[in-house]
Amino acid sequence: MPSVKIQGPYARNLAYSRLSARTWQMTNARNDWTREEARALHDLPLTDLLFRAQEVHRATQPRDAVQLCSLLSIKTGACQEDCSYCPQSSKYDTGVEAERLMDVADVLGKAREAKEAGASRFCMGAAWRSPKKGSRQFQQVLEMVRGVRALDMEACVTLGMLDDEQTRELRDAGLTAYNHNLDTSEEYYGEIITTRTYKDRLDTIGRVAAAGISVCAGGIIGMGESIDDRVGMLVTLANLAPQPESVPVNALVAVPGTPLGDRKPVDPLELVRICAAARIMIPGARVRLSAGRASLSREAQLLCFMAGANSVFFGDKLLTTGNPDHDADLSLLRDAGLSALVPASDAAE
Repeated sequence: MPSVKIQGPYARNLAYSRLSARTWQMTNARNDWTREEARALHDLPLTDLLFRAQEVHRATQPRDAVQLCSLLSIKTGACQEDCSYCPQSSKYDTGVEAERLMDVADVLGKAREAKEAGASRFCMGAAWRSPKKGSRQFQQVLEMVRGVRALDMEACVTLGMLDDEQTRELRDAGLTAYNHNLDTSEEYYGEIITTRTYKDRLDTIGRVAAAGISVCAGGIIGMGESIDDRVGMLVTLANLAPQPESVPVNALVAVPGTPLGDRKPVDPLELVRICAAARIMIPGARVRLSAGRASLSREAQLLCFMAGANSVFFGDKLLTTGNPDHDADLSLLRDAGLSALVPASDAAE
């Protein structure tokens, strides 16, 4: 009897079914994912994928709790990079006005407001290729980190590429996490950014992890990439050792003036699939529903939570783009029976 070669989604589901059931109910992370496995996972019937993601979520994460994070642009615009999605790039005319680094006192005032509103993590972003070595600006950022930690909040920054000395200084200041997104797969990366390489990003992530700072790394969907590019990005993240502590999942916000300004919005179910795959492949991470959330219905956001997303950016702006407002987020959590994640230090009191 001649052999039959199974192709397409049936082959991917077959590849999935051959994996040990323990893989999908794990409490320990794997660092040996293949693209075939990841694609098989991604392409499962959505109800099956959500069920399996929820199993992993309940085994590894606090149930029914969502971390509220606040994100502040501490230095806006005039960035030297050419990221095709970014309105802060100096290469594009997007109407974003360049602003100098904010004063430390003003940043800490925003952090206090965020904490009072319910945020437990305060994230600070500076539109730099990398901080200037030994600069007064970098010293100010270190002061901001120390100030946020003194408020008993998690502190996260995204400042571009780092060297070893800068990484150590951030660690010594008490930095909780460093955000450095991969954005997409290595193969598609050159279509989106040309001013730094994929290896540059991985090198910074490696420095951060080696210094003992938690890594926050994710990506963006809706930039013209293929499904294989999306799962390729997740494979790269999942196979990092250690895996990222948090994984931001972004849907492209198409900003006029950028090369991707005419892209159509992503189907929300595509975002749900990526959240679910990230939850299963990177079980210990907070999966953060990030940019593009303002365009999602309440129902779509709840599907993402069902898929394992358990962190959101809180407040009416993400750096320079819109975000659901504070009251809308609290209403959504309340109506869904969800609660804000309480940091361990607060829970112990």
